[in-house]
Amino acid sequence: MPFRALGLGPNLFKAIQDAGYTEPTPIQAAAIPQILAGHDLIGIAQTGTGKTAAFTLPILSRMEATPNRGTRTLILAPTRELVVQIEENVRAYAQYLPLHMATVFGGVSEHPQIKALRSGVDIVVATPGRLLDLMGQRCANFSGLQYLVLDEADRMLDMGFLPSIREIIRALPVKRQTLLFSATLSKEIEGLTHEFQRAPKLVQIGRRSNPAETVTQFVYEVPHHLKQSLLVHLLRDPAMNMVLVFSRMKHGADKIARRLEQAGIKTATLHSNRSQNQRLRALKDFKSGAVRVLVATDIAARGIDVDGISHVVNYDFPMHAEDYVHRIGRTGRAQAIGDAISFVTPEDRSELRVLERFIGRGIVRKQAEGFDYAAAGPRLQSPSAPSRQGGTPQGRPQQRSGGGDSRGGGRGFGRYRS
Repeated sequence: MPFRALGLGPNLFKAIQDAGYTEPTPIQAAAIPQILAGHDLIGIAQTGTGKTAAFTLPILSRMEATPNRGTRTLILAPTRELVVQIEENVRAYAQYLPLHMATVFGGVSEHPQIKALRSGVDIVVATPGRLLDLMGQRCANFSGLQYLVLDEADRMLDMGFLPSIREIIRALPVKRQTLLFSATLSKEIEGLTHEFQRAPKLVQIGRRSNPAETVTQFVYEVPHHLKQSLLVHLLRDPAMNMVLVFSRMKHGADKIARRLEQAGIKTATLHSNRSQNQRLRALKDFKSGAVRVLVATDIAARGIDVDGISHVVNYDFPMHAEDYVHRIGRTGRAQAIGDAISFVTPEDRSELRVLERFIGRGIVRKQAEGFDYAAAGPRLQSPSAPSRQGGTPQGRPQQRSGGGDSRGGGRGFGRYRS
């Protein structure tokens, strides 16, 4: 189905052509007609499948067809990086439309944001924490709001934003179109949608817990004290030319970056202790190729939308299975191929088993060819995994595959503000 068949206006179609799009992705083809018809919607699809365009394009089309004054669209997202990403996409799609927009997030001065909100821009893209602060100062007027989008909704709830979201929604008109999009959506969180939506349509592309099929997944079993050395060893492979490394802790990310820089590998860091300008600069340098490796924490995982990431490395194994899906979804985007590498220590084995049950498949185990494991003693063994041969970025070492056919997993509720 071509984009022209979806019923979008000529100005939007021209912007789509400028962006190089030819045919809609499955989530776009399924969601856009439902949104154009005025339905509330729950959209579930893997990361990197075009969810932003799936809700942005039909909203812009409806706004163009019924011009009005004041703020008519509010898009809520969990992190500053995701807000900036959405803003870039909206500006590209709306370049031929007479619409104005503003972004609202923490870490920067609130004065330009207050000015923009009071001017009554057409579209606001915001993180819940900063927006609620400014609404408390009576800086925003949403009396004419028609469209509300909760993007990466599960992550916002996981990050403790549910009270803020409830308070924001209480200040919005009851009569509105509400769209909820996410890569994953647990049944518990889906049960909360009745608070925000009325008779929503459900569009689901693929299994809820599955990473993109274009991502090849590997596990490297390694003791904790050898992880830095193993990462440096793997990065000797020139095929690892655009690598996103996930650390569990902010100070851990800084330590990894320092070690890589000492090894001559250009590296940037992205976590909540970095200023907004530093975070934007890190993403810009990573996108441009000025740095080869970006080390990030989970707080930034949902806001990284960079084409061409060759590898994602879970330096610290994620505590929750759904975080794994989101992390490795940074590669293999838009049907591109990519590799996801996870370092697993003996302490991580139970989380690995939970993950394999969650995604319904085993993940291939590997050893890095040429790496000295001697300091760790005998090779770590996984009792449930048979051996078989296969290649790695360093050659063709031994590998073992685990298994799992049931679903499980956990979810943590943190307290973050963007």
